[in-house]
Amino acid sequence: MKTLVIIPAYNESSNIVNVINNLDNYYNNYDYIVINDCSTDNTESILNVNNIRHITLPVNLGLAGAVQTGYKYAWENGYECAIQFDGDGQHEAIFISTMIKEIEKGADIVIGSRFVNKKKNLSLRMLGSRILTLLIILTTGIRIKDPTSGMRMLNRKMIYDFAYNMNRRPEPDTIVYELRKGAKVVEVQVEMKDRVAGVSLYSGLCNSIKYMVKMIISILFLSY
Repeated sequence: MKTLVIIPAYNESSNIVNVINNLDNYYNNYDYIVINDCSTDNTESILNVNNIRHITLPVNLGLAGAVQTGYKYAWENGYECAIQFDGDGQHEAIFISTMIKEIEKGADIVIGSRFVNKKKNLSLRMLGSRILTLLIILTTGIRIKDPTSGMRMLNRKMIYDFAYNMNRRPEPDTIVYELRKGAKVVEVQVEMKDRVAGVSLYSGLCNSIKYMVKMIISILFLSY
């Protein structure tokens, strides 16, 4: 299938070259596009010097706007499926082909999950993940074992939906929204690396609490 790897990047100057080299050297059968979300570091100059295909946004749109830009590019250029692939180096391209197979078998959304065959640990972060999994079961009847995974692949129908019909962050509540509309969501086991450099949007206890409160409210009351 004609597949696009969408790589949202905000201040990923320390990671982005390694991400692209990994794709170019081992998985160059997949096209990619970096969405530079008006980074304030030297991400733009690194992309230019290394001839990395990218779109630079004139203003910072956040993760939702950056990913939506990528899906619009995918739709307009005729891609059959597209995958969100983080610019921090955590995602492994080796699993893309397995995810494509699920799209070919009829899945609308495929989640690269860390917990299909593995158990979650007992950290506070995994407690939050367990809570979200439970809320998704209660509201949709479907178990999503890794609801916070950012490694997600969409079929062409979903590409259009995410590009033009929604202005939502690519988060667990969006999965709930699509499940309620009848989308077929499949998880496949993947491995993810730890972030090598830079800072996650959700680092810190305060940001984690805000994130959980927002997701709980959205899943229970807004994802319709």
